Amino acid sequence: MVFNNSDWLASVVETAIEPEREIVDPHHHLWPSAQMGYNVPEFRGDLLSGHNVVETVFMECGASYRKDGPDHLKPVGETEFVVASAEKMRAMGGPYIAALVAHADLRLPNLDEVLDAQEAAGKGMFRGIRHAGSRDESGATLRIPGHAPPRLYHEADFQRGVKRLGQRGLSYDTWHYHHQNRDYLALAQACPDTLMVLDHFGTPVGVGPYADKREEIFAAWKEDVTAIAKCPNVYAKIGGLAMPDNGFGWDARETPATSDEIVAAHERWYDHMIACFGPERCMFESNFPVDRLSMSYVVYWNAMKKIAAKYSEAEKAAMFAGTARKVYKL
Repeated sequence: MVFNNSDWLASVVETAIEPEREIVDPHHHLWPSAQMGYNVPEFRGDLLSGHNVVETVFMECGASYRKDGPDHLKPVGETEFVVASAEKMRAMGGPYIAALVAHADLRLPNLDEVLDAQEAAGKGMFRGIRHAGSRDESGATLRIPGHAPPRLYHEADFQRGVKRLGQRGLSYDTWHYHHQNRDYLALAQACPDTLMVLDHFGTPVGVGPYADKREEIFAAWKEDVTAIAKCPNVYAKIGGLAMPDNGFGWDARETPATSDEIVAAHERWYDHMIACFGPERCMFESNFPVDRLSMSYVVYWNAMKKIAAKYSEAEKAAMFAGTARKVYKL
């Protein structure tokens, strides 16, 4: 996947609204590969494009794993890469990566060895683990397919690992598809002492066999989210709804999405999530550069500010920065 689509994004120009509002972006990626086109220079270009983003949280994405050594420690290479990137950004001044969520196989019997290594490599930035549960067997052609085994969330060894994160004061992030939300609910109920973060609304899919079922999916998703939100240990990242696999089709257009188009298509999903979890357990996330396939960074945050306009100032402060700071201990 290639993210160097700046010329295409430039065909829609918007000025940042409420440019003074403080933002912590709690979910983004970087890749060292030149072919993918998204590393520190590209990310800083987005961060400095008009909105007041002050800190960010890096989310694991399989970048820069170690090529040598035992397999279970190879993800530590990503943490080393991110820490070096964060130090580079701090030296430049302006917004910077303040924390990171790394990867580990939570089923491992020697999980603590990996967590110790991630903590040492993180140099104070390591906050938690994402071991995603995403798996779809519908036959849909997905741009970002999940690779989890069936019913990962129900595995005893996996639940033991999620519980271990809580015992160590670490968080658990994940992403999966909408039809896995009930499995995630079971995991959250089984691990009540671990702070868990649900990414990307539970990724409602809108391509392949799901393409003509948006209303049916939305209705079931609403019930699932209502149930998940009753678990006080779960927080919600609200973003990542403009990936190609969500099926809105902006990535295939001659021009990217505008903020008004994002609001028109997505607002009801955001409002239901906020109504269920409350602003104090919700945080806007850019999911860049993946959502960059549909819109620019300025457009994304403009859309979030338009959606948030109906909420109080205290609620806005939580969703744009406060909740992320609390969850990721910034």
